[in-house]
Amino acid sequence: MYDIPAPMLAKSVPAVPDPAKTPGGLSFEPKWDGFRALIAWDGESVEIGSRGSKPLTRYFPELVEAISLLVPEPCLLDGEIVVADGEPGAQRLQWEILSQRIHPAASRVKMLSEAYPAMFVAFDLLTRGDRSLQDLPFAERRAALESLLNDVPHPIHLTRTTTDAAVATRWLAEFEGAGLDGVVAKPLAQPYAPGKRTMFKIKHARSADVVALGYRIHKSGSGVGSLLVGLYDDNGELRQVGGVAAWSNARRLELIDELAPLVVRGDDGAAVTGEGERSRFAGAKDVSFVRLRPERVLEVGYDQLEGNRFRHTVQFQRWRPDRDGASCTFDQLEAVRAYDLGDVLD
Repeated sequence: MYDIPAPMLAKSVPAVPDPAKTPGGLSFEPKWDGFRALIAWDGESVEIGSRGSKPLTRYFPELVEAISLLVPEPCLLDGEIVVADGEPGAQRLQWEILSQRIHPAASRVKMLSEAYPAMFVAFDLLTRGDRSLQDLPFAERRAALESLLNDVPHPIHLTRTTTDAAVATRWLAEFEGAGLDGVVAKPLAQPYAPGKRTMFKIKHARSADVVALGYRIHKSGSGVGSLLVGLYDDNGELRQVGGVAAWSNARRLELIDELAPLVVRGDDGAAVTGEGERSRFAGAKDVSFVRLRPERVLEVGYDQLEGNRFRHTVQFQRWRPDRDGASCTFDQLEAVRAYDLGDVLD
């Protein structure tokens, strides 16, 4: 079996870069929103490794079977595991369904693999047969990947690419509607660099005004660890949509004092706490929080929504003392035009 290296990584840039400014040019491709995976197929068995070196093989039995049946020769592939859902013509990636796969019960994994089978979208080829391709420039690795997978059917896919920055910019706008995460730019002349950020990623960046509805104490036991934020829905109900973290040690302590006047207190004067949403990844983690009167507004940066929540932790930008909490509604969020995932895979 092949040794699975650390995957090559990408650094964030604010816009689609100019290929002319990179020696050898750039190749652009969609940024898939799934589990990064390196798949080793030695002709007898399949192993799936994650970005964090966590074995994923047991969680995707349908991909193990597909790789062994459909990929024509031993290889080491780099790509993304994704799950889609929706009616034909309106399919999109579903992170929440995909994340449920990391489950200790084999019966649960089997049920989900049958109800929502995963796909593997390949975007690099590290080894073919007994030859390592990691020292070759990406242009040659991509050509080898195409020759290996061009005729391989679903659920194995070859990601599309372009060297045209204008096309990549259009993809950035359109493909979000199918649940994708942005665009990746790869230097065509560079070899594979395990663990190095030699690629570029361009993600959707937006801002929204949200209301602070509570905070969690930092794991150290003092200061604000994360600030919970919300938006009002059409019925006037305040819904938690995410959290802001990454405060400095000094700032965490300052926030306790700044937010003290907003803490909701009971008849006994004690702070009222609430129970936050518990994900399956939280386990026994304490998800309680100190409730705040929804009066303080802040502007945050976010990339995309997953349902009615921010997909990732949002970034604090500034306080908005000029805004009333009741004005923080979902209708300020940018609507994303639906786009069929099938049009991205074709």
